[in-house]
Formats: sequence, C-alpha cells, structure tokens
Amino acid sequence: MDQDGYNPNRLLDTLLERLHLKNDAALSRLLEVEAPTISKIRHGRLRVGAGMLLRMHEVTQLSIDELRNLMGDRRRRVRLQVEAAREKRRDH
Repeated sequence: MDQDGYNPNRLLDTLLERLHLKNDAALSRLLEVEAPTISKIRHGRLRVGAGMLLRMHEVTQLSIDELRNLMGDRRRRVRLQVEAAREKRRDH
C-alpha cells in the first residue's frame, strides 16, 4: 500500500456509483462479504486481494485490469506470495 496513487477508496466509491448502491453495507451484501471487510479496506487495514478482485469482476463485469486501475494499482505484474517467497529464497 505504499504505491503512489494507491487508493482503494476510489475503487469502492466507483463501484457504489456504478452499481447504484447507497452505502458500503449494500456493497458488502452484493459482494457477499462481511461489512467489516469493506471497512477494513477503506481504512487501509486490509488489502484488496485476488479473491475480492475476482468477486468484484463477477458482480460488475469490469476487467481485473480496470478494477486495479480504479484503485491506482499500476504494477505491470502482480506477484503471488508463493512466487515472492521463492525469489526471496533464491536471492539469499
């Protein structure tokens, strides 16, 4: 979450607008996640993970790239944690 421009609130706000939802509680119901999950994402205590992105894609039909762009994730490639661990071991 240290990227320049990373802002998951922009993503959540856009979803609220595009889906014509009143609030985060309605979004959490639509995404079938607990309301505190959305709150934690909003307050920077939880990352928007792959599972959440997939669920957002299923609900909105926006591509994963579009969803990532909305929150300011401009990385060309997303590394999986397993892949990152392998690279770390290899570097040592």
